[in-house]
Amino acid sequence: MITATCDMPEAAVERAVSARPSPRELELGAIIDSYNSVTEKLKASHDVLTTEIRRLHERLAEKDLELERRRRLSALGEMAAGVAHEVRNPLGGILLFATLLEKDLQERPELARRAAQIASASRSLEGVVGDILAFANPQAPRCGSVRVADVARDVIGLLRPRWEKLGCTVRLASVAPAALARGEADQIQRALLNVVSNGIDAAGRCGEVWVTVRDTHGTDSVTVSVSDNGPGVPAELKDRVFNPFFTSKDSGTGLGLAIVHGIVEAHGGEVRVSARDGGGAVFDLVFPRPEQSPLGAEERV
Repeated sequence: MITATCDMPEAAVERAVSARPSPRELELGAIIDSYNSVTEKLKASHDVLTTEIRRLHERLAEKDLELERRRRLSALGEMAAGVAHEVRNPLGGILLFATLLEKDLQERPELARRAAQIASASRSLEGVVGDILAFANPQAPRCGSVRVADVARDVIGLLRPRWEKLGCTVRLASVAPAALARGEADQIQRALLNVVSNGIDAAGRCGEVWVTVRDTHGTDSVTVSVSDNGPGVPAELKDRVFNPFFTSKDSGTGLGLAIVHGIVEAHGGEVRVSARDGGGAVFDLVFPRPEQSPLGAEERV
C-alpha cells in the first residue's frame, strides 16, 4: 500500500501563519470596534439632545410670548376695570330714571317708547360693563367634578330661543355622557355659552352648529368642540380672535372669546380654533379631568 503525502510548500505555510491576526491585532480590532460603537451611541445621543434642545427653545419662545401677552392683558384689564367702575354708577342712575320715566309716561305712548329705548340701551351698556369687569377681574374657579355633557345640554337649551328665532340649528352631535372635567360648572357654562353664541352668529340663518363632548381614555383631559358651517376664521386672524376687544362683527365688544380664553386657562386647560372640513370653524375647549378620578371612575358618579 502506497501512502501519498502532499506537503504544503513552506512559503504557503508562512503566508497562512502571517495572515492569522496576532493577539495584539485582535485586541486593537476590539478596541476599534468598541470605539466605533461608542461613537455611534454618542452621535445618536447628540441627535436626541439637539432635537430636545430645539423643542425646549420653541417651548420657551411660546412661554415668553404667553408671558408677554399676559402682561399686556393685565395692564389692559386694569385700565378697562377703572373705566368700567367709573361708568357703572352713572349708568345705574340713567337706567333707574329711564325706568321711572317710562312708568310716568304711560299715558303718552310716544314719550314712553323713547324712555323704554333709553332703558334698553342702558341695559345693553350694562352688559358691556359686566363683560369688561369679568375680563378684568377673572375669578379663580372653585374646582370640583363637572359632568360636561349636562353643561352642554343646558347651554343649548338656554340659547334655544335665540337660534330658533334666527332659523339656525344647534345640536349635540355626539357626547360622552359620563365625561368629567375638573372645574366650576358655572364658569364652564359661561365659556361654552360664549362659544356656542359665536357659532350661531357665524352660521347665521339656516346655518348649523354642532357641539361634541369627547372623553379620550388614556389622556388627562376632556374636550368640548363647537363647530359651525359659517365662513370660518381666516388664517391670519386665528392668533387674534382671543385678544380682548377684537371682533370681526358689526356689533359686540370683542370680549366674548377673551373671556373664554381666560376661563379655560384658569382651569388649567387650553382653547384652540381650526378650520372645519367642509367649511366653517371648530373651537376646542380642553379641560383637565379630575385628579382624584382614575380612568373609568366617572362611570360610578
